[in-house]
Amino acid sequence: MNDDLNGGLNDDDLLGEEDWGDEEFDAGLLEEELRQAAAVLDPVPAELRQIAVDAYALHDLDARVAELTFDSLVDALPVRGVGDAPRMLTFRAGEVTVDVEVSARGLMGQVLPPQPARIEVLGGPRPGSPLMADDLGRFTGDVPLSGPFALRLRTGGDVVVTEWLRA
Repeated sequence: MNDDLNGGLNDDDLLGEEDWGDEEFDAGLLEEELRQAAAVLDPVPAELRQIAVDAYALHDLDARVAELTFDSLVDALPVRGVGDAPRMLTFRAGEVTVDVEVSARGLMGQVLPPQPARIEVLGGPRPGSPLMADDLGRFTGDVPLSGPFALRLRTGGDVVVTEWLRA
């Protein structure tokens, strides 16, 4: 009955749909069209994209994650009359401890036990300039930190990555 009203055409013919054989169906093309539609109709928020990029920057299979054991914003007693005090952080991964002081001028710290190390300040998709810790484990960086950051330390054969914090 429906064919009589449509001049002998069925619903699939009217909608431009035909029987597709398996050899004619391109899953890659369909996936790409769905990605484009999702990007237009429901785009990934920029903040979520940045979090994903930052998480991938930490992707290092042989790295140990250093746990934050002290943060002066949380653990220290406030001192009256002291404005813009530097933030003191302590991270620990096994036998390695990293003490860091973050201020408006940058950061400085020490790796314990004292040893030379290469330190990368992670703050996005590209690591910043590497810092070098001397034989006593001391290091400084004169670039002020902004936004989320983490440190990646390479000491001898070990790789240690700190938790992400907001400056």
